[in-house]
Amino acid sequence: MSGTPTDSGPPQLTFPEAMALAHSHWDAGQAQQAEQLCQRIVAKWPQSSDTLHLLGLIAHATGRPALAISHLRQACLTQGAPAIHFSNLAEICRQQGLLVEAEQAGRQAVALDPGLVDAWSNLGIILQESGKLDDSLECLTRVLTLRPDAAQAHNNLANTYRRLDRQDRAGWHYQQALILDPNYAEAYSNLSFLLSSQGHFDEAVAAGRRAIELNPRLIDAYLNIAEAETQRLNHGDALHWLNTLHSLAPKHVGGLTARALVLKKGGLLDEALHCAQQALALAPNDASVHNAMGHTLQALGWHEEALAHFSQAASLPGSVAEEALIARAVLLLESGRKEEAAVAFEQVLSAFPGSIRALAGRSDSKTFKTGDADIAAMEAGLVRGEGLLLADKLTTHFALGKAYLDTGDSARAFHHLDAGNRLKRSTFAYDSQTARQWMQSIVGLFTDEFQSARQGLGAASSLPVFIVGMPRSGTSLVEQILASHPRVHGAGELSSLRLAVERKGAFPQSLVNCSAQDLASIGHDYLERIKPLADGKDRLVDKMPGNFVYAGLTPLILPGARIIHCRRDPVDTCLSCYSKQFSGDQPFSYNQIELGQFYRDYDALMSHWRQLLPAESFIEVDYESVLDDLEGQARRLIDFIDLPWDGACLDFHKTQRVVRTASVNQVRQPLYKTSKGRWRAHAEQLGPLLAALGVADS
Repeated sequence: MSGTPTDSGPPQLTFPEAMALAHSHWDAGQAQQAEQLCQRIVAKWPQSSDTLHLLGLIAHATGRPALAISHLRQACLTQGAPAIHFSNLAEICRQQGLLVEAEQAGRQAVALDPGLVDAWSNLGIILQESGKLDDSLECLTRVLTLRPDAAQAHNNLANTYRRLDRQDRAGWHYQQALILDPNYAEAYSNLSFLLSSQGHFDEAVAAGRRAIELNPRLIDAYLNIAEAETQRLNHGDALHWLNTLHSLAPKHVGGLTARALVLKKGGLLDEALHCAQQALALAPNDASVHNAMGHTLQALGWHEEALAHFSQAASLPGSVAEEALIARAVLLLESGRKEEAAVAFEQVLSAFPGSIRALAGRSDSKTFKTGDADIAAMEAGLVRGEGLLLADKLTTHFALGKAYLDTGDSARAFHHLDAGNRLKRSTFAYDSQTARQWMQSIVGLFTDEFQSARQGLGAASSLPVFIVGMPRSGTSLVEQILASHPRVHGAGELSSLRLAVERKGAFPQSLVNCSAQDLASIGHDYLERIKPLADGKDRLVDKMPGNFVYAGLTPLILPGARIIHCRRDPVDTCLSCYSKQFSGDQPFSYNQIELGQFYRDYDALMSHWRQLLPAESFIEVDYESVLDDLEGQARRLIDFIDLPWDGACLDFHKTQRVVRTASVNQVRQPLYKTSKGRWRAHAEQLGPLLAALGVADS
C-alpha cells in the first residue's frame, strides 16, 4: 500500500505518510482537515481500518454519533482490526444507549487483547449500565488490580458497588479516587449521587457543587444535585439545576428524562410529556427513557400506553427493570386489575428474588395475617440490608407498619411506623409555625368584605367539583361515589388549581389587590387545564385534598363550582396519615406533634370557610355518616352537584377507574366500619398526637 499518491498533500505521499499527516491534523485540533484527508485515503484504500477508525473518532468528537458508529462498525469489519477499535465502538454505542451492541464489541475487544486495560474498563461500565452487575464487578476489579493507583479505576468500581447496594464499599472507593485525585470532578459527582441515596442531602448538594466548580460542563453533576433536591422536596431548586443543564446540553437524554420527571412531580404534565417525547426521539432504545415516559403517561391518565412503556423499559438492557416492573404492577393495582397486579408482582419477584421493593409495593393490595411470609421477608431485608437505600428503608418500614396494624400488633406496627416517619422527616425542612402563620394570613385576607366586593367576577362554570380536606379523611371514597355517576368524571388529585393560582404569585399575598380581570384569568386558566380531562362529562371531580386552602377563593374565580369538604374523626384521620408514606408532598405528616398541630390549623381555617362560604357552593360530609347511611349521603352529594340520582353511586366499588391514592384498595370493596374509632386500639402509641390535638385517650 505504498508508492501511490493521495489527492492532497505532497506528491508521492504514501499511505503511512498520509495517515501520519491526518493524525497530525487531528492532534493539532484541525478536525476538518483531518476528516477531509481521511475521506480521500478511504476512497483509495476502502479497507483501511485505521482510517475508518479515525473518521469515527472525528465524527464522535464533532457531535455526529450516528456517523461515528457507522465508521467504527466498518473499521471493525476489516480484516485484522485491532482491539482498540472494538473498544471505542463499544464506548460510543454505550453513550447512545446501544448496550447490546456495546457489550458485543467490548467482549470482542478483550478477547483480541486481554491486556488492554481500557477495554476491560469500557466493558465493565457497559455491563454496569446493562444491569449485569456481577460481571461488571469482575471486569472493574481486574482494572483496579492492573491500575491500583488510578483514580478512575476506583471511581468506576465504586459505581458498580453502588448499584449492587454495597454502599459502604462504594463510598470507600469514591474517597480513594478523591485522595488520588482531589480535583476529580466525576468522583465528586458520583459521591453526590451516593450521598443523596443515603439521605445525606446537604452533603450531596455540596459534592455536586464541587464537581461543577471543577467542571462546569459535567452533566451528571447537575443531574445528581437535582435528584438530591427532588428527594428533599425542593422541586423548584431541582428544576433550576435541570434548566441550567438544559441550556448547556439541550439534547442530553438523561437531562430531558430527569426534567420530565421533576415537571411531572410539579404537576406540569404537558411540559413533562414534551421532555419525555424529546428524550424518546433521541434514544428510542433507552430503558430509563421508557420508564420516565411510563410515569409521565400514567400521570396524564393514559394508562394502557403507560403500561406498554413500563414493559418496554423492563425488556431493554439497563438498570431500571425492577423499578419498571414494580411501576407496572402498581398501575395495574390502581386500575382495579387486582389479579393481573398480583401476577405482575410475582413476575418481579421471579426476576428479582427477594425484592424488598416488590414486597413493600404490594403491601397495600392485601390484608396481612399473622405468619404472612412477606412480613418475615421484609424484616429479613431490613436486617441484612448492608447499604440498603434510604428509599427502600422507608417503603419497607411503612409496609411493615401496615402489616402489623393489620395483624393487630400495635407495638411492632409503631416500631416500624415511628422509624419510617423519623427517616422521612429527616429528609426535608418543615416549620409548623410558618404553616400556621400562612393559614392565618389566608383567614386575614378572605373576609366578608373581601368576598362581597368580588362576587361573580370570575369564570362561571358548573364543571368543577372540588373535594377538599385532610388526606385520609374519606376524600377518595366520596370521589368514587360521585365518579360512579355516568355524568361525572373523577380526575383524581390535580395540581391545576395550585398552578393557576401561583401564576399570579405567592398565595395569598398576590391577591390582596386583585382585580376582576385577575380573578377571571385564574378561573379561565384552571378551566383550560381541566377541560381536556373531562371526557365529555358534565362534572369533573378534582380531589386534591390540599385545595382546602383555596376554598374561599374558589367561588370568586369559578362561580358555579362546588366544594365538598370531607371530615373524619381527627385522631383516625391523623393515624391514617401517620401510617402512610405519601407519594406527594405532605411534610406535616411525619411527626405526631407536627401532624396534630397542622390538623388544628387546618380545622381553624375550615371553621372560617364554614362561616364565609354560601350553602350553594359548599357542603361538608362526615366519613362516619357515609359509613352509617351510604344512600342518604350519596343522594345528598348528587343533589348538591345538581344531577339526577343514579343507583350506580351505591355500587361505587364496582366502578372501573384508576385510583392513584393511598386509598386504592379501600375504594375497590364495599363499605366496612372497622375504620371507625380505629385509633383507640393504638392510643398507647399515640400520646404525642393526642396531646397535640387536645384529645383525651379514654
